[in-house]
Amino acid sequence: MYFDPLYFALALPGLVLALLATWMTRSTFAKYSHVSAASGLTGAQAAARLLQSQGVSGITIREHEGFLSDHYDPRDLTLNLSPDVYGSNSLSAIGVACHEAGHALQHAKLYGPLKLRTELVPLTNIGSQLSYILFFAGMLMNFPLLLKVGVGLFLLTVIFAFVTLPVEWDASRRAKLLMVSAGIVSPLEQASAAKVLNAAFLTYVASAVTALLTLLYYLIRSGLLGGRSRD
Repeated sequence: MYFDPLYFALALPGLVLALLATWMTRSTFAKYSHVSAASGLTGAQAAARLLQSQGVSGITIREHEGFLSDHYDPRDLTLNLSPDVYGSNSLSAIGVACHEAGHALQHAKLYGPLKLRTELVPLTNIGSQLSYILFFAGMLMNFPLLLKVGVGLFLLTVIFAFVTLPVEWDASRRAKLLMVSAGIVSPLEQASAAKVLNAAFLTYVASAVTALLTLLYYLIRSGLLGGRSRD
């Protein structure tokens, strides 16, 4: 098996950041999952109230299996909440649910970055799967064209990762503001719920950094950056 020190040197910072972000998200969620909101609202009820406060209707809120598998799907207007969020009245659950409701608000308000990210999903799925195959096949076969095509396809993954950052940040911003104005939590409770969202955002930062470092590796090894590819 080929061992490339450059790959591991570039991959290590992203891996460390990803592990740290995951640990922070899980530990922060666990901490505030034991703190109930004074309103008594569950995650599902909180999301529904937040959407109602902004006059957004037609969104189906349903339970979705998996730990922190929460997401909003603009294709069928569904807000999918994990069991730990859907039926819990904890500050963690409310924070996550309101964040996902923030995505539904983005969709309703025609928020540009969300539309762009949604359109990039199918292309990114294809690009992320083929880029590795084409790139490493090009390395093994010493085929520069395959290397460059692999780099080009992986660039879609990098673009997607960085488009995701403002989308996620904006959804949390909306959630933090509206969960108070809609009477879902008090200002003091909001500060605790916000910690869960801030920790979760680090996972997207880690993903973007990892994608960028991987692209840097591809550019160096393909000869597109630094002049020469690996012999």
